[in-house]
Amino acid sequence: MLFMNVRIATVFLLLSIIGSISCLAEEKLLKYAGSRTCVRCHEHFYELWKTSHHGLAMQPYTEAFSETLAPQANEIEISGSKYIFDLPKGQLFECHDGMRKTYPASYVLGGKYVYYFLTKLDRGQLQTLPVGYDVNKRQWFDVAGSGIGHLPEGDAISWKDPFYTFNTSCYGCHVSQLELNYTPEKSTYQTSWTEPGINCETCHGPAKKHNQVCDVPSVEQLPRDLKIIRGGRNGSSVFSADQQNSSCGSCHAKMIPLSSSFPPGKQFFDFYDLVTLEHPDFYPDGRDLGENYTYTSWMMSPCVANSDLDCLHCHTSSGRYRFSSEDKANHDCLPCHRKKVNNPTPHTHHKASQQGGPHCTSCHMPKTTFARMHRSDHSMRPPTPAAGILYGSPIACLSCHAKKNAQWADKQVSAWSANDFQVPYLDQAKLVKAARNQDWSHLDGMLEYISRPGREVVVANSLIRLLHGCRDDRKWNVLLAVMQNDPSPLLRASAAAALGEYLTQDVISALAEATNDAFRLVRIRAAASLAPVPESAFTDEKKRCVQKATGELISALLARSDDYSSHYSLGNLYMDRGEYRKAIVSFQEAQRLRPDYLPPFVNAALAYNALGKYKEAEKSLHLASVIAPESSAVYLNLGLLYGEQRRFEAAEAAFRQALSLDINLASAAYNLGVLLEDKNPLEALSWLRKAVSIAPDILRYRYTLAYVEEQIGNVQP
Repeated sequence: MLFMNVRIATVFLLLSIIGSISCLAEEKLLKYAGSRTCVRCHEHFYELWKTSHHGLAMQPYTEAFSETLAPQANEIEISGSKYIFDLPKGQLFECHDGMRKTYPASYVLGGKYVYYFLTKLDRGQLQTLPVGYDVNKRQWFDVAGSGIGHLPEGDAISWKDPFYTFNTSCYGCHVSQLELNYTPEKSTYQTSWTEPGINCETCHGPAKKHNQVCDVPSVEQLPRDLKIIRGGRNGSSVFSADQQNSSCGSCHAKMIPLSSSFPPGKQFFDFYDLVTLEHPDFYPDGRDLGENYTYTSWMMSPCVANSDLDCLHCHTSSGRYRFSSEDKANHDCLPCHRKKVNNPTPHTHHKASQQGGPHCTSCHMPKTTFARMHRSDHSMRPPTPAAGILYGSPIACLSCHAKKNAQWADKQVSAWSANDFQVPYLDQAKLVKAARNQDWSHLDGMLEYISRPGREVVVANSLIRLLHGCRDDRKWNVLLAVMQNDPSPLLRASAAAALGEYLTQDVISALAEATNDAFRLVRIRAAASLAPVPESAFTDEKKRCVQKATGELISALLARSDDYSSHYSLGNLYMDRGEYRKAIVSFQEAQRLRPDYLPPFVNAALAYNALGKYKEAEKSLHLASVIAPESSAVYLNLGLLYGEQRRFEAAEAAFRQALSLDINLASAAYNLGVLLEDKNPLEALSWLRKAVSIAPDILRYRYTLAYVEEQIGNVQP
């Protein structure tokens, strides 16, 4: 018998959103100059930046800052503790069971909609305090409680959870040129940065050489090479739209980092993977449910897909919106949609906009709120009230017509044209919803959509990832074709990751070719899928590519040394390579960083079992059962372990416990049936039939059932 691995299909797990991170101290000393050095020549832009949300993404807590906030009127109770913030002292008081603790606020994050406050804890970690400040309502609130409304099982996590550790989770988009300085042996941080906020050099690169070559008496004497990265929208920009969008996406994306830094001008998928609609923070139609940080919905925009639109068309480099004045409210859609902007009524079916009336963005980029922050839908798709009826997603029409309902909105929109423009979006959402529900009756439609020319990349990527649970072999040729031929690096990478479960000779050859892809994301996903394949299977040339890509993969995982999910994923890589001792070390580090996270305990048991260390495997699984007593996978693996040791009574009890927690666990039903064949043939037959009914495509189950039926003389037609 074999253990069942409980790991997630993708190589990386997303703990949090991590943006562009710094370079080494020596490099900073040699190359970075600081934003103050830009004032001499760029005073106007410096002043715009200094007061922007980029410039103020993080700032020290000061008395002057405290005077801009309203005092906290009442205590906020969170998980049995009461909190109140003392503005003049800059301290949060925590009262619990008659004891009072004080946490001084060192820094402030945000400011557009909310302020979060950071305090320094004993290991040097900066932790987000449990109360925040709503800028618009001038009101204090429970930070963790504000972010759970979309999760049905949602209990707020502790404010001391690593998710709220600034060093681990969110700092890369709030300070500049940062060094993590994490010491794994002590679990301590000495994190440093050149400037709080996002400075000029984050987007323009190091400025010290630029300052040196530009220190000349007159503009006429400036050199041709200014030694600076020239993005932006002026005539001197050397960035393509994709480069510009990638630079913004390094912070404004729900992503998985592949390295410790993002140099401006590079390609997004060389440095990040992207979370798409496989994640529950999105509605099935792609509208935002949780916090998604813009870039995924931006990639769904037909305007982005069919033009050279970049972020700076609508936003300045300091993050401000260019078209906030009423007379320019629809200019964001120029010049591409000039006819509609000049004569909007035939298109909008509304009267020409009055002061504060509906604009292009009212219908195509409606705002929704999550965790007290407002965000615009950057997919720019038209209103789809029918999707709101089916999936509960936001309906733009009801933002203005608050007294109407979704059915009314759908009737209006459906009458606007002979061919209902909602249909393609509804078809996409239906496929995503079915895949999320593991409903493969729509598999033909899913595979056709993935293969369709011009299909929406984010939707296709979501389907590829969600197909992980599908056992139908028809998917493999489609995924192989995507990996080999699709122009999207995101799709090629997701297909490469999926093909790790189907390592035929043709697939192995294609994956080896993919380790030489132009994009790092594709290379490392292919390398991860090839981990179980011995190097002797490759030619010398392909072996070098696989080895190099595997090195990139390991470097990507080690880039986040304080992130439990990186160590867990590294352990899985070593498991696939048969390096079980290394796997155990990685799983143990993941356990230490996140002792309440189940998978490293179960997979460590796998590694111990492979080494013949059965006592250690059993101990690891018992620890897992304490962490997650309702996990059927834990008891399934205990049953398999006991079975290997011929401890059949213990194995039977474990399988029964697994099935009591999940009656549709086919592997537990099958193994219990095999175990009971001699002891209780009729019950064995019942469990084997159960296993076949759950997983009819697993031939081993069907053969065993037929054998047992024949043995007890109960052959079924």
